[in-house]
Amino acid sequence: MKSQMAWLLLPAIDPILFHAGPINIRWYGLSYLLGFLGAWLLANKRRHTIGLTEDALSDLVFYIALGVIFGGRIGYVLFYDWQLLWHAPWEPLLFWQPGRSFHGGLLGVVLALWLFARKHRRPLSQIGDFIAPIIPLGIGFGRLGNFFNQELWGRVTEVPWAVVYPYLDALPRHPSQLYESLLEGFLLCMALWIYSKKPRAPWSVTAWFLIGYGCMRFVCEWFREPDEHLGFVGFDWLTMGQLLTVPMILIGLLLLKKYTKDGTCRLI
Repeated sequence: MKSQMAWLLLPAIDPILFHAGPINIRWYGLSYLLGFLGAWLLANKRRHTIGLTEDALSDLVFYIALGVIFGGRIGYVLFYDWQLLWHAPWEPLLFWQPGRSFHGGLLGVVLALWLFARKHRRPLSQIGDFIAPIIPLGIGFGRLGNFFNQELWGRVTEVPWAVVYPYLDALPRHPSQLYESLLEGFLLCMALWIYSKKPRAPWSVTAWFLIGYGCMRFVCEWFREPDEHLGFVGFDWLTMGQLLTVPMILIGLLLLKKYTKDGTCRLI
């Protein structure tokens, strides 16, 4: 067995980065800010490809921000802590409370994109394919926020790059937040960005985002500790995160199957 000296002992990081008068600036809030800022910069770089004005882009980012914030909170309560509804049915609307779900945030973004496309009279496939390569950037920064917050930690391991979370226990664990930040975030963002540089059939970029994220999240969940109040939700190994990725992958594959050779896509 390896000596604990080979593992990285994280400092006891305060979740509050600094105080600005009565306002507390948290690591997690900073990660959200960097994610939205980075997404806006990338989108602004390519907005001309679909003829978006700067005002329309700002409108789109605002819609997405609302979808992420409210969808993430509602999804967390519904998918991970639905018992709260028995005691406080209004809990999903308390967006300032801790607890976020990526899949809930994704559903919120889908609704936001639909509302934006409807308002600006654009095909939903066009808006979805435009934003799909950018979403992983926000995921990457969000997972970094999880790491600095020392939450959503990994399973116990003896790998040399294991980390010890002092707020949790003295056991070496996978830095699963960094795995997710790299794979589901920055690498997926890079791959989709390169893929979408060439003209693609409608829904193809969106489909590959769903498949890519779903597969990478499914793999990363093998290294992430299941939620304590949920544990495994099936077969003594399946986590809620893995279960929720299955519909994503299936929808992505179904979209790809609908493509025809002339580059069109029939809506389901």
